[in-house]
Amino acid sequence: MKANLPQNEPARLQAWQQSDLYAQIRAARAGQPKYILHDGPPYANGAIHLGHALNKCIKDFVVKTKTMAGFDAPYVPGWDCHGLPIEIKVDEQLGRKKLEMDPIAVRRACREYAQKYVDLQRSQFERIGVFGRWNDPYLTMSFGYEASIVETFYDFFEKKFVYKGLKPVYWCIHDRTALAEAEVEYDQHTSPSVYVRYALTSDPAVIAPSLVGIKDLYTIIWTTTPWTLPASQAVAFNPHLEYVALACDGGTYIIAQALMSSVITHCRLMSAKNPAEPASQADIVAVFIGNHLEHATFQHPFLDRSILGVTADYVTAEQGTGAVHTSPAHGVDDFYTGQRYHLPEIQYVDNAGRQRHTGTNGGGEVAQPYEDLTVFKSNPVIIELLKEKGALLSDTSFEHSYPHCWRCHNPVIVRATEQWFIGMETPMITDEGTLTTFRQRALDEIKHVVWDPAWGEERISNMIATRPDWCISRQRIWGVPIAVFLCDKCGEPLNEPSVNKSIVDLFKKDGADAWYAHEAASLLPAGTACASCHHQEFRKEMDILDVWFESGSSWHAVLDLEPELHSPADLYTEGGDQHRGWFHSSLLTSVAVRNHAPYKMVATSGWTLDEQGRAFSKSLGNGVDPVDIAKRLGAEVIRLWVASVDFREDVAASENLMQRVSDNYRKLRNTLRFLLGNIHDFNPATDAIAFANLQPLDQYILARTAELDAKIRAAYDSFEFHRAYHALNEYVNTDLSALYLDVLKDRLYTFAPNHSGRRSAQTALWRIAETLTRLIAPILSFTADEVWALLPKVENRESSVHLALFPAMSEIIPGSTRKLEEDFDHLLTLRDEVLKVLEEERTAKTISNKPSETQIVLGWLNSVAERPNPVFEQYKSILPELFGVAQVQISNAIVTEGNVEKGAFYVQAKPAAGSKCERCWRFTEDVGHQPNYPTVCLRCAEALEAIHYQPYEASPSNATEQQA
Repeated sequence: MKANLPQNEPARLQAWQQSDLYAQIRAARAGQPKYILHDGPPYANGAIHLGHALNKCIKDFVVKTKTMAGFDAPYVPGWDCHGLPIEIKVDEQLGRKKLEMDPIAVRRACREYAQKYVDLQRSQFERIGVFGRWNDPYLTMSFGYEASIVETFYDFFEKKFVYKGLKPVYWCIHDRTALAEAEVEYDQHTSPSVYVRYALTSDPAVIAPSLVGIKDLYTIIWTTTPWTLPASQAVAFNPHLEYVALACDGGTYIIAQALMSSVITHCRLMSAKNPAEPASQADIVAVFIGNHLEHATFQHPFLDRSILGVTADYVTAEQGTGAVHTSPAHGVDDFYTGQRYHLPEIQYVDNAGRQRHTGTNGGGEVAQPYEDLTVFKSNPVIIELLKEKGALLSDTSFEHSYPHCWRCHNPVIVRATEQWFIGMETPMITDEGTLTTFRQRALDEIKHVVWDPAWGEERISNMIATRPDWCISRQRIWGVPIAVFLCDKCGEPLNEPSVNKSIVDLFKKDGADAWYAHEAASLLPAGTACASCHHQEFRKEMDILDVWFESGSSWHAVLDLEPELHSPADLYTEGGDQHRGWFHSSLLTSVAVRNHAPYKMVATSGWTLDEQGRAFSKSLGNGVDPVDIAKRLGAEVIRLWVASVDFREDVAASENLMQRVSDNYRKLRNTLRFLLGNIHDFNPATDAIAFANLQPLDQYILARTAELDAKIRAAYDSFEFHRAYHALNEYVNTDLSALYLDVLKDRLYTFAPNHSGRRSAQTALWRIAETLTRLIAPILSFTADEVWALLPKVENRESSVHLALFPAMSEIIPGSTRKLEEDFDHLLTLRDEVLKVLEEERTAKTISNKPSETQIVLGWLNSVAERPNPVFEQYKSILPELFGVAQVQISNAIVTEGNVEKGAFYVQAKPAAGSKCERCWRFTEDVGHQPNYPTVCLRCAEALEAIHYQPYEASPSNATEQQA
């Protein structure tokens, strides 16, 4: 049994594929209770990384442990095949050629690209030993899945969850598309930080009587997005905050009193009374509440536009000035404030993030200096314009957490555009018949799910509770279109169930490409009319659905429609970021359509980091490639690493850690080799000994094996694979290597082949090997199957360990072994003391360095009764083996001194009596008692006779060695 994992694993993998092992497993578990782990689809873009390996191995552990526990646990892997990253890669490959291609040709190129990486990742997942229906996975780009996506959308649409409207959304100017909350990540970004003054143009007396007659009255706003100033239409004040009018050199400024000191510092405001001194409390000329500023008017700092004073509770005194410039086209709060005050919707920024048509709405019909510049490039131009107009009071930079596109990693903006949304406040009916909202139903369902770790419940609850309406439209080609017909005259969407069903059927037959292949008129029944204006001409909506809507519909496309699966799934497990991703979108789609969560349990894993806690990156060169590890060290090393960590936490990985895991694997493999090597001549049908007739030490080790089985099974049930890993290591290193296998060698190597003592040991070794092989199979799938093939043959045994069940407790021990284990607690305590004494006496050179030449004498202290410990007497015959010495003598004499005191006994080590056996090297007093074999002990003579060893005579040079 040689390792050579990089060579042997592919050969075993090929054998599994040729025998269709996965189909055999499915057939073996047919009719058993189902356990469904639903696979969250990885993105079909690039080779797998260590995070993929962690994720897929965890799922494989779950499926295999459930299968070996007797469940029918199919695993249908899937891939997320649509979306922006693939389309961007294809754009790069096609270049300008794309401009000449029709949408179907572009989509075909995207499909081919996605399929390439599905095939690559599939082979890499199989290489690391993950079992599943790899020959027929689910793909979000398959015709059936695309039809299920649009069918799920129509469920929302027909139940009035969906609306189209102008709202501010995250917008990626690089990819030119709207983004959902789940598609935004936060990173550090340096923005300009400017303080800008707006001149008051309305009557100041309305604000405060003491302001009458004051000229050059301004408010000051602070912003980190100067590019939004062209769209500024209002200044918002908190209606409940106190504001002051501060008389300064150059003007009187209205700011929040709580922020006065900060503004004076940032804007270097000097006192009107004493221009050489900073402004202070002494320069306050009026104090008033913010609601006095409602409906005041101001002059835009560089455009010919009147700016309205409005009030809003989101204005705080935490930072800034207490006055917030408001651009309804570029902020969620701004947008709703604009709706409250009926502000016009001014939008200068186009899909590519460029400032366009800047001469309109106060620009004097003359293009402004920032015309055609992207928003971020327009910042310095607008700041310079503010300087020219005398409106800039401060210009610095500000580093802060800022939203970025999680696909291209560029900073995003907020932009009001017409998009499709799912309303979170859509009315719903509970199971009890009471009225509630979509948002509340989702929150209610979260409470019915088991979250592991438990904090997942609060995390996703907070996200659902505070999220805005779901923007589900994207302005791209590669995806499932929002298959809605819009009236050519009034724009009203056509919502006719029979039409919707015909599109679902069309997608099942031809895929979503069909939407691009047919004109609207050819897809609609003759005479179809708009419900609003009765017009009969329609156009197709060409936006595509959010890919999170696609993957979030997998409970319907896969669980509902696959005969071997069921919904809700027993388990969803992905990374912790999926609380805002797949867990989130799956919950919303399922609650809206089915009125319940799509999963019973959700388990989340942490991030893969290096040993210093840093994320893997090419620039740091700290990545660990699972494909490379499998090629060099073997897939079992990756799998064992996954088992060794608590996946719920962030996990560390490095070349160094992988080498350590490889060393641990080698120790375990060597133990398995030892077990197999010592049962090569063992036939369970004829040689196995009943538990009651086993040697006490063999009984004890099987009791410990049964305890290991219980620990590992419990760990598997709770998905605590790291606990199983540590329990296995402790058992192998402590119970086997340091104790049982160490003391057993004499019995295995020197007893007669059929001696009951040797067969007892082999029976225990065989049961241990059987148990370990099945217990490690979910984790070390290649190794366990290799060992399984080398175990002694048993009638009707499954051809692969992966077809077998975990061992029943009765296969290891027949019942309770509590008394036996209590006895061995005493014996092992004594053994520890014996080994300590042996070491001390060897160091003092009072005994030989060889335990086989040593005798142990046990005595009793005068503080106890005359009778010695009955446990020691009961097991006296096995004590030499347990201690690894030639002889053990129990003295009945009560003494007052000894080498070591432990409880009620003392231990003495001295040279053994007798002569050295030439065969087993023990000193015994029966060497030479068998004339045919004069240089060995009686036990060895019996063994020689059993193997028909030729009798011999002792020569003078082979005279038995006496110990001094």
